[in-house]
Amino acid sequence: MKAFVFPGQGAQYSGMGKDLYDNHSDARVMMQRANEILGFSLTDVMFEGSDEELRQTRVTQPAIFLHSIVSCQLSTVLRPDMVAGHSLGEFSALVAAGSLYWEDGLLLVSQRAQAMQEACELQAGSMAAVLALADEKVVEVCAGIEDVVVAANFNCPGQVVISGSVSGIDQACKALKESGAKRALKLPVGGAFHSPLMQPAAERLAKAIMETSFHAPQCPVYQNVSAKGETDRAVIQRQVLEQLTAPVLWTQSVQQMIADGATCFYEFGPGDVLKGLIRKINPDVEVG
Repeated sequence: MKAFVFPGQGAQYSGMGKDLYDNHSDARVMMQRANEILGFSLTDVMFEGSDEELRQTRVTQPAIFLHSIVSCQLSTVLRPDMVAGHSLGEFSALVAAGSLYWEDGLLLVSQRAQAMQEACELQAGSMAAVLALADEKVVEVCAGIEDVVVAANFNCPGQVVISGSVSGIDQACKALKESGAKRALKLPVGGAFHSPLMQPAAERLAKAIMETSFHAPQCPVYQNVSAKGETDRAVIQRQVLEQLTAPVLWTQSVQQMIADGATCFYEFGPGDVLKGLIRKINPDVEVG
């Protein structure tokens, strides 16, 4: 069974998507339409922007989403049996599954980016990558910190990203190293994504998500919040909102997809980060 997967924030790079734009008329049409929907030339930043410009949340998220869905649209691989996306990538997965029209997905992603940016400005936050420590131990250590800090991304065995207040992250990094983590490295991000500090973003985005038309997917969508193959559009819609403050259960999602029959994973979007994570989660599956 074929699984399509889609990356999240951090996969961007300068020049992303230019080859697709130059060589495929369908890609040009979609990208030009995206510029119209957003009201600014996203493609100019994608093709010629600096790394710093591409790191702006309002640009990064729509850029990765657009690259991902265009890549998927142009693929010669037949339709997926299941889909999943890492954080932001979940919106691309929903489009691939037919649960969202791509134009609606782009608008939601743009609104999500703005809401998250505003939440970051309300309260400073940070994230850190924790390496070579059991997931359960990371959760336990974070629970013992008084300031806000939680396990936010379960990327693969031995790689968890934590998220929270600046003070909480500093305290947790020290405690995690003392507990045996090989590294606890602060990441160059502007906020505490997938933590309680994103609650203002969830509150702002709730109306937009509930007013968007979600459709029954053509295949199961393995959502970050539940790590299960969801097919109920009401559940999918609710969990898209919950995702902002809940952890990304990527390890668990991939494991469940394999348990449900996935034998080959195809990654669509900039970079190949997810391919590497999937190989670490289960080296026996095929990664296309």
